[in-house]
Amino acid sequence: MEYRRLGHSGLEVPVLSFGAGTFGGKGPLFGAWGDTDTAEARRLIDICLDAGVTLFDTADVYSDGASESVLGEAIKGRRDKVLLSTKTGLPTGEGSNEAGTSRSRLIGAVEAALTRLGTDYIDLLQLHAFDARTPVEEVLSTLDDLVRAGKLRYVGVSNFAGWQLMKSLAVAERYGYPRYVAHQAYYSLVGRDYEWELMPLARDQGIGAVVWSPLGWGRLTGKIRRGETLPETSRLHQTAEYGPPVDDEHLFRVVDALDAVAEETGKTVPQIALNWLLQRPTVSTVVIGARNEEQLRQNLGAVGWSLTPEQIARLDAASAVVPAYPYWPSYRQAGFARVNPPAV
Repeated sequence: MEYRRLGHSGLEVPVLSFGAGTFGGKGPLFGAWGDTDTAEARRLIDICLDAGVTLFDTADVYSDGASESVLGEAIKGRRDKVLLSTKTGLPTGEGSNEAGTSRSRLIGAVEAALTRLGTDYIDLLQLHAFDARTPVEEVLSTLDDLVRAGKLRYVGVSNFAGWQLMKSLAVAERYGYPRYVAHQAYYSLVGRDYEWELMPLARDQGIGAVVWSPLGWGRLTGKIRRGETLPETSRLHQTAEYGPPVDDEHLFRVVDALDAVAEETGKTVPQIALNWLLQRPTVSTVVIGARNEEQLRQNLGAVGWSLTPEQIARLDAASAVVPAYPYWPSYRQAGFARVNPPAV
């Protein structure tokens, strides 16, 4: 397993991390993702640790907290061997203070997460969404208190717009508050919007990308192809409305290119899609999920080899879209055209 620094920090993380969204299985979305119990979770974690995957990611909204609880039970006796990442900020109840990142909510959410995870510290806490109602100064001063108290080691964000992240970094620098070192963002061969603004920002500011849904919300599993009916076993029947939309023709164009590279390399479509991400600028770790041992072992096969420059170029061309203004001119001027020329 390869390890990289998480953004501009001293923390080293594996290039593949494990997403515990399948743990617990409560609710319409997470029930469709999976219903892994503690015994199954322990087995999956065993496999991860054997492969060098030491970072495990969850959130307080995953299965109403059950994901954190199952993960906490599954790592008992080996807390020192794992890195725990969780997220908070999305609604966890109907109360007016059960959403957002106010001082009250953050302190309560961190204490609750520590209890469910069965630990006294969280390696990486990420804010699940930007809270426009709470002053950035309040958010960061609270995180500063929690870091100083030893309850958090590092802090990051998820799903922030560029200006939201940049404003937060400026406030942190002004007052000496902890700096966000990670941005958990959606990025895949069928969803490359991250490259338009967030990637240049991350490169400039030293923010490590923690990639969620690297297989395009289950569309790049190798089970979806042009002219074929979506398999009945696909979770997309239940979850498509919750995830990022993808135009069918764009999806099929990408899958066609993946199939061609798969035939050349002997690798699977998911392995190629994951390997492509691991060679992108600013990516620190890619979060993989698995409902069973077979899926996990297949995803772990994405490391230990590399696509050729020619194969990457073909995947780039098949997946390229025209960025919205003003991103296409700034994208070129920032030098990213050499990495991945937009189709303009």
